[in-house]
Amino acid sequence: MLAIVGTVPDPEFPLVSGRVTLENGNLSIGGKTLGVNRGTPALLAAVVKACEVLGDQGVMGCLVGDIGLGDGSRKLYGYLTENLPTMAVHTLTFHYLQPDVDWHNRIVFAVEAMEKKPRMIADAGFMYAAKMSGQAGVYDLFTPDAGELAFLADETAPHPFYTRGFILHENNTVEDLIRRAYLHENGAAYLLVKGMVDHVADANGVIATVDGPAVAAMEAMGGTGDTLTGIATALVGAGMAVPRAATIAAKTNRLAGFYADPTPATQIMEVIQEIPRALAQVLNEDDTE
Repeated sequence: MLAIVGTVPDPEFPLVSGRVTLENGNLSIGGKTLGVNRGTPALLAAVVKACEVLGDQGVMGCLVGDIGLGDGSRKLYGYLTENLPTMAVHTLTFHYLQPDVDWHNRIVFAVEAMEKKPRMIADAGFMYAAKMSGQAGVYDLFTPDAGELAFLADETAPHPFYTRGFILHENNTVEDLIRRAYLHENGAAYLLVKGMVDHVADANGVIATVDGPAVAAMEAMGGTGDTLTGIATALVGAGMAVPRAATIAAKTNRLAGFYADPTPATQIMEVIQEIPRALAQVLNEDDTE
């Protein structure tokens, strides 16, 4: 089973954990129904749609409501600390949670107590917590955008707000920031850097880049970074090597956007619906290369 951990922007949404399904464009988990717009619900929906091609892996969600105050995140941290050691999970993706170094380290200890360590992916707030705690090397994949990569590249910044200006400067290329992140041991085993050009990298440098199809409307659409992480999660969960999974995810996410033919009014669920078609095509092309 693969599990996705994250929050939804609703302070009344309770902590729920269970199998996730997608029906009529809505997620169902633990007797609750969630609309899909962006954030962790978009990531989860992308995983479910990718699994239509890859096969049912059993998609589990661990969700709680949090609007940035951290109350829900702390409840979820506590739940995971207690329950992770007994979970039969082979792939574990962390998404939007309030960054908290102490709680993050407790999660790492809980993972170490599992019978078999899952492959671990982090995006958004949890990636911040991993870097801030000095535990980036525990993870198999981070999926930052360029701004988040700049934080990873700044060895002195204790929080993204304090990323130094010269590192954020546009003269620093993605390749430079990747090099700095690994130099200071702030990168996971692999990075999938999201942007106009997607970069897959490890400590030795860039492994692959993906720049097409280029769909301009996707740049302004909320949730496309979340779907990219979701597709990568499904591929890693299916047993694919992380760098290949990251590259195929980048190609698939772009192709799904192309098939959705988006306008500025397009919602992310319209792109998610195209993931099975796009993923099947990319996998077929990958097998023939």
